[in-house]
Amino acid sequence: MFFGLLFCAAGATHQAFAQAPGSGGPTPQDPTPPSTDVPLDGGASLLLAGGVGYGLRRLRRKK
Repeated sequence: MFFGLLFCAAGATHQAFAQAPGSGGPTPQDPTPPSTDVPLDGGASLLLAGGVGYGLRRLRRKK
């Protein structure tokens, strides 16, 4: 048990010194990054219609 605790303590100190202080990071080149928006209108409406159809089918089979 002592060696297990010693191993965990040694691992914790190793992780504490694993990352050096940062330099502040790079300066941004372009203040407006390109847009990554995804249109959801087509896929969402098909998914909704499929869910409604499946729900109606389940209700009809239940009766």
